[in-house]
Amino acid sequence: MKVVLSGIRPTGNLHLGNYYGAMINFLKMQEENKCYFFIADWHSLTTHPDPNKLHANVRTILSEYLACGLDPEKAILYVQSDVPEIAELYLLLNMHAYLGELEKTVSFKEKARQNPDNVNAGLLTYPVLMATDILIHHADYVPVGKDQEQHLEITRNYANRFNYKYGVDYFKLPTAYNFGKELIKIPGLDGSGKMGKSEGNCIYLIDEPKVIEKKIKKALTDNGPEGVNTPKPDYIENLFTILKVVSTPEVVAYYDNLWNAGETKWYGSLKKQLAEDIIKVTNPIRERINDIQNDDAYLHKITREGAEKARESASKTLKEVREIMGFKSF
Repeated sequence: MKVVLSGIRPTGNLHLGNYYGAMINFLKMQEENKCYFFIADWHSLTTHPDPNKLHANVRTILSEYLACGLDPEKAILYVQSDVPEIAELYLLLNMHAYLGELEKTVSFKEKARQNPDNVNAGLLTYPVLMATDILIHHADYVPVGKDQEQHLEITRNYANRFNYKYGVDYFKLPTAYNFGKELIKIPGLDGSGKMGKSEGNCIYLIDEPKVIEKKIKKALTDNGPEGVNTPKPDYIENLFTILKVVSTPEVVAYYDNLWNAGETKWYGSLKKQLAEDIIKVTNPIRERINDIQNDDAYLHKITREGAEKARESASKTLKEVREIMGFKSF
């Protein structure tokens, strides 16, 4: 059984793209691997989040993870800051990280350029904390997007550097978890790129039905096909991509045939159908999210037990790293 690790920053609600893009695969992963899923609240400090909202954001993301089907009996689900061993290993790994390489990371350069008044040490050493999250549980695989591939390579470099420096074969060299053809990319409603929080083109799992209907009505369309069997423009193809994951094959075929026949004036029907089918998918999840968010006892139990399991693995790693580096008790 392989160890898989994945984290998410508590910076916003999960949306339809998260659900079909990653969450469905996480549900499969927890059946086949030893999985660690964590809420990366320390990572969020690099952007100075509102202290009055940090805990609420953690509660929201944790509730959404659980509502989507992550099972604490099958996977280890924890809050990053509940595992203090991470902070100490982060400190120790920082002693093996060099200023020049940290300054060259793409994410640091981009964020430093975007927020020149908030270039803090945590932002600079962000890759070290990410490496710590991975190495502390000896993860074999890490699901990462394109923007995080460099950080994973840095993690491998730190593992190699540690092993070489101390003459050990201790840390594994983690690799990217490749979902292959199973990874579904859900486009945004604005006709450009994928669905994303910063783009403002999302349908959130927590959205009420009327909110979903309003968002779908505003989705970009045109006057209809210009003839028989003409190619769909990207923004229309986007709507069909969403339709394919929430609707039946018969529904998809019906609207596909209307397009190919060169029919017009059916976009209203398409949007109504799409909204109805998205609501069917999200309603049960939204109801579970609300129930879980309001259950303090359940959330306390889940986070306490998750932290205990994560700390069992983390404390073993930290103890062994301290011994390798020469720390001894008197």
